[in-house]
Amino acid sequence: MVKQIVEAPDCAICAFLYNPRRPGSYAATPVDYPGNNKQRYRVLVHFILSTVVILSGLLLPSTVLASEADTTPIDLTYSSIGFAALAIFVIAYLVVMSEEFTHLRKSKPVILAAGIIWGMIAFVYAGHGDEHSVEIALRHNLLEFSELFLFLLAAMTYVNAMDERQVFQSLRAWLVSRGFTYRSLFWLTGWLAFFLSPFLDNLTTALVMSAVLLAVGKDNKQFISLGCINIVVAANAGGAFSPFGDITTLMVWQQGLVGFTDFFSLFIPAVVNFVIPAAIMHFAIPKGTPTADDKRVVMRRGAKRIMFLFGCTIITAVSFHNFLHLPPFLGMMTGLAFLQFLSYYLKKTHRPALKNQVSIGVVGEAAMSTHQDEKFDFFNRLARAEWDTLLFFYGVVLCVGGLGFIGYLALASEAMYIGMGPTFANIGVGMLSAIVDNIPVMFAVLTMSPDMPLGHWLLVTLTAGVGGSMLSIGSAAGVALMGQARGQYTFFGHLRWTPVILLGYAASIATHMWINADSFNIPVVTG
Repeated sequence: MVKQIVEAPDCAICAFLYNPRRPGSYAATPVDYPGNNKQRYRVLVHFILSTVVILSGLLLPSTVLASEADTTPIDLTYSSIGFAALAIFVIAYLVVMSEEFTHLRKSKPVILAAGIIWGMIAFVYAGHGDEHSVEIALRHNLLEFSELFLFLLAAMTYVNAMDERQVFQSLRAWLVSRGFTYRSLFWLTGWLAFFLSPFLDNLTTALVMSAVLLAVGKDNKQFISLGCINIVVAANAGGAFSPFGDITTLMVWQQGLVGFTDFFSLFIPAVVNFVIPAAIMHFAIPKGTPTADDKRVVMRRGAKRIMFLFGCTIITAVSFHNFLHLPPFLGMMTGLAFLQFLSYYLKKTHRPALKNQVSIGVVGEAAMSTHQDEKFDFFNRLARAEWDTLLFFYGVVLCVGGLGFIGYLALASEAMYIGMGPTFANIGVGMLSAIVDNIPVMFAVLTMSPDMPLGHWLLVTLTAGVGGSMLSIGSAAGVALMGQARGQYTFFGHLRWTPVILLGYAASIATHMWINADSFNIPVVTG
């Protein structure tokens, strides 16, 4: 009879496999492994088991492994790594601020800075044996960016679609052909910018309205300069009382700190912020009437349906967030599917016109051209989104998130919201946003997550939105208009009217604290 050899296993898994009483176990097989064969068998079994364990560890979710790691944060605020990360962010942002002169896209330096900052943090934590805390924090920041990215991508695609269908060109042509005076156009473009900004965004609105000014004002530099200042102030003010008007208001809404309807309590303060500077600048606008232009622009096929679907998309996003408690980006992406199906329908029902078709009607009426007859391509509109802005936002979120992980935002929060108090801190946020883009400023505030009532969250939303109007470089709208009206709308031309804009800024804050006094007693749960 063959002798059965069973030795005491030296691990729990091997004990299970070697159990002689368990059917199917290795030890249940009556086979003798004499000498070296037995040792080779044990080595083989251990190798297979070790391989299975290692592969299982690699395939397990990182969050499971991280739960067993030491997640105590390391204070790097006064370390060389912390100072280096802070310096890298400052240098990157100085490069961003010089975009007008270097022509280097603003997304490039912040994306590089984000990678370096998180790489240095991970290096330090790995040296302390913690390889997962940094990964978890990074994924959290990436999730916040992803939600905003998808929301903005859908909104930008709709705006590009309306632009391609000549919605904005048609509006511009209508305004130019009405024969308004310079002062009437000053107020008309301002109010249109104020009310369009909540639905589009302040950048797109400013570009559309400035195109009207440039088409009408032509060589009247004073009118162009004052009109552009007025549009920047109006667009930023209009974007402050709507979640869709600015990226900062969108961030606050998606964090659940301010409800959708609560934003409308900022309407009157926003009007004050726009009207006071405009009323003073009104007297500097030249009198007279510019030459009217009878050029007619016809919206392309599907334009009205795209506008309707954009409205449905906004309603879907608001409904998903308010009633189903889903992130707003899901509603926007669902609405983007509406546009995709419309694009498919427009392509399938497209009928090309004759290439040599001519007009024999009334003089001034435009004949259908090959441009008027272009097919609508959804993915072409998607590709024309403001990718530099979206990637800039990615870099900013990760840079600020990295500095927050190091501990700098906690120090800043303590110095501002505890040392200065929330009122002065939130007013200071608006002043800072005139120098630094309001996106990193607002994201830093959200990352600090100070314990403030609703009134103060509305205050910081207002100040961050309208504070950038004080300087031409303080908002995306101002920077874009300096490029579009180069030589007519300048930094120093805007700076001359900064005291007037500052007066409107102070008046809007006072108005908010007066008419929304009750909101300062409503608590908001953060985090």
